[in-house]
Amino acid sequence: MLTIIWFVLGCLFARYLYRGLTNPLAHIPGPTSTRWTSFLLCYYSLRGEVAQYVHSLHCKYGPVVRVSPDEVDICDTSAVKEIHRTGNGYLKSQWYVDLTPRGRESTFSTVNPKFHAAHRRLLSAPISDSTLMTRFEPLIRARVGQAMEGLDKEMAATGAGDVYKWMLFMATDIIGEMSFGESFHMLDSGKKSHYSIDLERISYMGIMRATFPTLVRVAAILPLPILRETVKATNRLESYAVSSINRYQSSLRLNPTNPKPTLFTKLYDAGENGLSKDEIIGEARTFIIAGSDTTAVTLTYLLYSVCQNPHIRDTLVAEVAQLPIDFTDRDLRGLSYLNHVILESLRLYSAVPAALRRVVPSGGAHLAGYSLPAGVTVGTQSYSLHRDEKIFSDAETFRPERWESPTQAMKDASLPFGGGSRVCLGIHLARIELRLATAMFFRRFPQARVSSRDGMSEADMVMETFFLMAPKGHRCLIEGRREGGGGGGCTTAD
Repeated sequence: MLTIIWFVLGCLFARYLYRGLTNPLAHIPGPTSTRWTSFLLCYYSLRGEVAQYVHSLHCKYGPVVRVSPDEVDICDTSAVKEIHRTGNGYLKSQWYVDLTPRGRESTFSTVNPKFHAAHRRLLSAPISDSTLMTRFEPLIRARVGQAMEGLDKEMAATGAGDVYKWMLFMATDIIGEMSFGESFHMLDSGKKSHYSIDLERISYMGIMRATFPTLVRVAAILPLPILRETVKATNRLESYAVSSINRYQSSLRLNPTNPKPTLFTKLYDAGENGLSKDEIIGEARTFIIAGSDTTAVTLTYLLYSVCQNPHIRDTLVAEVAQLPIDFTDRDLRGLSYLNHVILESLRLYSAVPAALRRVVPSGGAHLAGYSLPAGVTVGTQSYSLHRDEKIFSDAETFRPERWESPTQAMKDASLPFGGGSRVCLGIHLARIELRLATAMFFRRFPQARVSSRDGMSEADMVMETFFLMAPKGHRCLIEGRREGGGGGGCTTAD
């Protein structure tokens, strides 16, 4: 038996040695170990530090680095434009399939270009900029206003409000109501539910699936609590989506002539111009995940960054103070400083800062001076692109003024919502929420500042990146109500 064990170990070692010696990426700069193993990439992925780790490799080795035996990360705008150019043949990698729960393909997770094109065609109109403005803006405004009320009350009761919590509740309620016809009622309760806790964990669950896909598939029979909890949480999210869709379909049957509009209303039972119930469930579940944490995180870091700098805050407060009481999103689109603040927040605090993975098409590719064989994964991470000192001077500093006259290089390097045909479907919804929430917050809390209550510190705001990014402390305390309350002297119409 011992001889057999040694023989098996010897074979594994020989395979490992051969893999490294013959690695077709051996000519790419990077840590020596990455010729042989993806251990370091997995390690930092599970620690929530993968974006920072890969960025450190770019700082040491240059714009093209080998991060594993079969993956390269590229921080070069010309190469990034080629990789994400529509119709270029760089398809999403299997990593996205492993990242998402199995059983329901969606526009986000699919690696099939025909499936993606067909579903995107159907889904893009309901979530277009014009549809959101005409059909859903009143809903969005109401939920943003409700979040500001909740923050105000929490500040009055405790001295500080957790903007991360309230922005998460707000974004989740908005996308829930737009997807299912009813919100998750998180803003109503003001407390985290089991569902919201599962949503907070979804990013880590995804990394677990993508890093250990085989283990997660058999987690139901493994005595590993973290894997079993991953499966249970995924099942709970699935069950909620199914029951919500069932309720909405029942309401459609009761009121077929005047249904409450959702992103999927016109896609039910519409033949080739619609989606099946299972397809709607898969897309709705993806919308909830992609439309809650992402916007909430960017908003949290925006508020945190502005409240840290009195000059930026006061400049922004002065601009939004000129708005009419009943302002709409259309009024906000013309506010230059507000939009510069949002662009700078998206630059430094993209909700998905780590690699967007694509596969080199047949025939191979020549990118940023290096030849890459077909089948290799190429990653492009916004964290590094947005911190390229050759493009963004003093890149780590939050400076909205840099967007007053953006260069073409700045525009080319900007990748907060992805690129090409796979650009985020919810980009217009995210921008509307960012504009409305920022304007309402600083009209209501013009003296807002970062709080130090309950031990709140910079350590809470360290970026923790699995697939989605979040503050490590999962909170961001802000204070700044004027004495006597009143939310900074603004009316409830804000």
